[in-house]
Amino acid sequence: MFKNVISKRAIIYPLLMLSAMWFGYFLQTQGFFQSCFGAIIPLLPEGLLGVVTSPLLHGNIDHIIGNSIPIAALMFLLYQFYPLVANKVFIIGWLATGLLVWLLPPIDILTGDYMYTCTIGASGVVYVLAFFLFFSGVFKWNTKLLTISMLVVLYYGSLVWGMLPEELFYNMQEPSKISWQAHLSGAVVGSIIAFAFKNVGEKKKKFIWEFPNYYNEKDDKLWQEYKENHPEDFMELPYKKKDDIWDHLEELRKR
Repeated sequence: MFKNVISKRAIIYPLLMLSAMWFGYFLQTQGFFQSCFGAIIPLLPEGLLGVVTSPLLHGNIDHIIGNSIPIAALMFLLYQFYPLVANKVFIIGWLATGLLVWLLPPIDILTGDYMYTCTIGASGVVYVLAFFLFFSGVFKWNTKLLTISMLVVLYYGSLVWGMLPEELFYNMQEPSKISWQAHLSGAVVGSIIAFAFKNVGEKKKKFIWEFPNYYNEKDDKLWQEYKENHPEDFMELPYKKKDDIWDHLEELRKR
């Protein structure tokens, strides 16, 4: 019974993603992906590799742990409740977010200076999944999917603040290392994908009681059971005799 409730993909794919992230971090600790190699570097050709690899790389142990938990939870919800589009959402969201980060001019909004930073981490993908799950439930207006939307808001509602530069809230001696561009890009991409797939998969169910003037005797199980268990009650009903055209022949002739 448990197997019928929980999708295998909802367990396997988050584990695969976590394995890839931690393997990438292990390679970093062994001297691979040094400097900005594998990171997104905006508007520079060598930074395009990061569109694919940057979600698998992290700056330190706190960084990867902080992304692992929401990745696991949100991917589980994605593959459990949106199985028809889960792969498309994940892959398109991953690549589109990375490409959008690469296209954004690396400008410090407070000073106007160009800052060619190296962006790594899976937080952009986290924002894709969170915003897709929230808006998809809203667009479909399905009770079960709306519940998922509310869960996302409850646990990850604070993600909204991550779409703004940290410098707006704190006086910092040096530029923040948190990429609000990646967060904003993920949120935009996730919202767009949710709208694009709003008619795919499970939709709002309409129950019989939502149609007050609808009645179908075949759908009335109690009535059907009664008819089967009490056939004698239907044997002597005063059925109307079927009209026979020949009985009216004389009347027709007079006309």
